[in-house]
Amino acid sequence: MIRRLLLWDIDGTLVHTGGVGAAIFDVALEAVVGRRPPFRLQMSGKTDPQIVGEYLSRMELPGTDEVIGAVLRVAEKELAAAALRGELAAGGSACVGVGALLAVLARDDRVVSTLVTGNIKPNALVKVAAFGLDRWFDPSLGAYGSDATDRNLLVPISLGRVAAETGVRLDPADAWVIGDTPRDLECARAGGVRCLLVASGRQPFDELSPLGADAVLADLGDTDAVVELLTGDL
Repeated sequence: MIRRLLLWDIDGTLVHTGGVGAAIFDVALEAVVGRRPPFRLQMSGKTDPQIVGEYLSRMELPGTDEVIGAVLRVAEKELAAAALRGELAAGGSACVGVGALLAVLARDDRVVSTLVTGNIKPNALVKVAAFGLDRWFDPSLGAYGSDATDRNLLVPISLGRVAAETGVRLDPADAWVIGDTPRDLECARAGGVRCLLVASGRQPFDELSPLGADAVLADLGDTDAVVELLTGDL
C-alpha cells in the first residue's frame, strides 16, 4: 500500500534540457502569432500556460484561452520532434544522482514517485523519457500545467488522483514536493505537503536555504542520505 508520495518537479530538478525546452516557445509563438519574442522569460517554477500568457502579454498580443491553447499544441509537437531528433538528450542531461536515487526509491513498494510540474503532461513525459527516467514514475497520479495554470493547485489534484485510482487517501504530511525553485516550495505549502529543495537549477544553495523548506540539498548525489530523508519516518 502507498504510504509515501513523492511529487517531482522536472526542469532543474530531474533534468536540464540545454535550452531546447525554452526555445520551443519561440517556435510555437511564431507559428501561431507570426512573431518570435525578442526576449526570453524567466520560466523557472511557472506553468506552461502561464509562460505563454506572459509572453503574449509582454508582446502586447491577445492572451485568450484559444491562442494560449494553440501555442501549447505547437509546443507539444515541436518538443516531441526535438526529442525524436535526439536534441534533448544531446543538449541536456539528467541532474546529478537522479537516476540512481529513483531506482532505489522504486524498490520500496510503499513509495510512489510521480510528476507535479508546470509542464503540460505530454511535454513532461517527453522530457523524462528523453533521459531514460520515465520508467520510475506513475504519470497517471501526477498533476501538470495542463491541469491548472496556477501551480499551487497541482498538489491537491495529485492527491485526489491517488485517492481515486488507488483508494488510498494520504495525509498531506505523507507527501513531498521535490523541486529547485521558491515556486516549488510555494506549491508544496499550498498543498500542505513537505518540500525538499535542490540547488540543481538556476538558484544556488545559499538562496534556497533561508526559504524555510523542510530540507535543502546541493544535489541528489548522496543516494542513501536522500532516501533516508524522504522515507526515514515510514
